[in-house]
Amino acid sequence: MIPSGIMKPPRGKLPLPIIIITTCVLVFVAILYAERLSFLSSNSIFKFKPCPRQITKPKSNEEKTGDRKADEEKAGDKKADEDVVIMNASSSWIDDRFDFDPEECNVANGKWVFNSSVTPLYSDISCPYIDRQFSCVKNGRNDSDYRHWEWQPEDCTLPRFNPELALRKLQGKRLLFVGDSLQRNQWESFVCLVESIIPHKHKSMRLGRVHSVFTAKAYNATIEFYWAPYLVESNSDIDIIDIRKRIIKVDAIAERAKNWTGVDILVFNTYVWWMSGIRIKTIWGSFANGQEGYEEFDTPIAYKLALKTWANWIDSTINPNKTRVFFTTMSPTHTRSQDWGNMEGVKCFNETKPVMKKKHWGTGSDKRIMSVVSKVVKEMKVPVTFINITQLSEYRIDGHSSVYTETGGKLLNEEERANPENADCIHWCLPGVPDTWNQILLAML
Repeated sequence: MIPSGIMKPPRGKLPLPIIIITTCVLVFVAILYAERLSFLSSNSIFKFKPCPRQITKPKSNEEKTGDRKADEEKAGDKKADEDVVIMNASSSWIDDRFDFDPEECNVANGKWVFNSSVTPLYSDISCPYIDRQFSCVKNGRNDSDYRHWEWQPEDCTLPRFNPELALRKLQGKRLLFVGDSLQRNQWESFVCLVESIIPHKHKSMRLGRVHSVFTAKAYNATIEFYWAPYLVESNSDIDIIDIRKRIIKVDAIAERAKNWTGVDILVFNTYVWWMSGIRIKTIWGSFANGQEGYEEFDTPIAYKLALKTWANWIDSTINPNKTRVFFTTMSPTHTRSQDWGNMEGVKCFNETKPVMKKKHWGTGSDKRIMSVVSKVVKEMKVPVTFINITQLSEYRIDGHSSVYTETGGKLLNEEERANPENADCIHWCLPGVPDTWNQILLAML
């Protein structure tokens, strides 16, 4: 019961004072909220931006030098003076994996482009490690265009050879080239491409009859060559005898291969010694007395037997988690000028420009051998990466040592150089075509 004198407020209506107070509170909260939104907006919290780059400006040369010294200190170097590693000021270490994908790039499909502004990273005068056989300028070659052609694949960009990048990738590792004189051609190219940025007292070379080693001491890296022209054993590996008396032991590789273990990067080749034009004398098991006991096979059959021996050694010995295996494809010979339409020419004598006909293929590259290599490697357990040099090298009839070479340990004299029959159309001038092979190899590492 409500006492008299007190009026009961109408049902469903709030008293006026409560309405006023509630309204004021709501207005106050609205003002605060609006100001908060304005504050948040001004600070861009709701604006979606990409993550900022860690480096917003290029580093100066001084900063790069500081970074390198810091890296050396972390690696435990005892000192970091200017003669530990002298880098090319214009070069920088760039990870090229984002520019070149060997899985997607077909390096064999492309063309040679002349670029007079490109200067080779070395010469046969500046690099002391080039055999006279490959030292074309020293031996009297006057034309220089062959040194200014660049290989450009059609579907990707092939990074230029960066000596600093190469040495960083080889830091603490062994790189070993195994094969014939063309593999030595490639090995000398690789050494010359990197050696100029290493101070004299931080590099050394040990030349051997079979095994040669270049050491980059500042990087604890070696770049080596092992002479094995057939990969497997033969009676003419070292003391080269009459080609008609050569016998290849196609099932024997252990004596050679024991020198290839513990290597981080293996690069093999074997081709030109097989192309004698005659059937191959082949033997397995122990060598018989004299020439008794051998069998003669067509070259592809003997080659396949030898390559399977090599493949079995790789699969049974190499740990792919520790060692990468590469195989350099055939280096073409250019001994028949009719192959590229020069009906009046003799071999590669006096050739000064590449063949421009797309997909040119001459008689100096044996597709039967290519097929053998492809099939054997396809069946291997350990992955083998091809350095596919054959097609791009087919065009370069101008890049061989030709008559600017030596034979029998003596340079050709002026009269001998005038005879095109003396042209070496197998090996390559350095600097030259093998530099491109190593450009591909580095991009794949």
